[in-house]
Amino acid sequence: MAETKKYYMTQDGLKKLEEELEYLKTTRRQEVVERIKVARDFGDLSENSEYDAAKDDQAFVEGRIGQVENMIRNAEIIEDNGDTNEVNLGNSVTFKELPDGDEEVYTIVGSAESDPLEGKISNDSPMAQSLIGRRVGEKVTVTTPGGDMEVEIVGIE
Repeated sequence: MAETKKYYMTQDGLKKLEEELEYLKTTRRQEVVERIKVARDFGDLSENSEYDAAKDDQAFVEGRIGQVENMIRNAEIIEDNGDTNEVNLGNSVTFKELPDGDEEVYTIVGSAESDPLEGKISNDSPMAQSLIGRRVGEKVTVTTPGGDMEVEIVGIE
């Protein structure tokens, strides 16, 4: 039997998923049902673009509900073990691009919570993969779609 995929996330990330699921099941699902009812009243369903769009939305909402339920069911909570000697899942890492780049800070989270604009990168990303297991002062080569870059780890929280 195939191993179930674990979704690594913080307690806060799990809470956000639970809130999203509640919203999808109560509010969004009801909105889509109302849109379908209204679109049906427009008549001939074979040429009814409002009806088709509402049905597409319904499929998306139901798919997302299933996806979120699966992520919650298979959530693996990242515990803060207090170890700041080595980069790990859940740590915030400060690094600078060499030779003279500015310092950047990213928190390494599971893919379910990653949001690069919020400074949260997935543990599956090339950056995180390159940093995990490394220590302050180490220089690391990160392979990115834009080419290799060298960074130095400045701090781990």
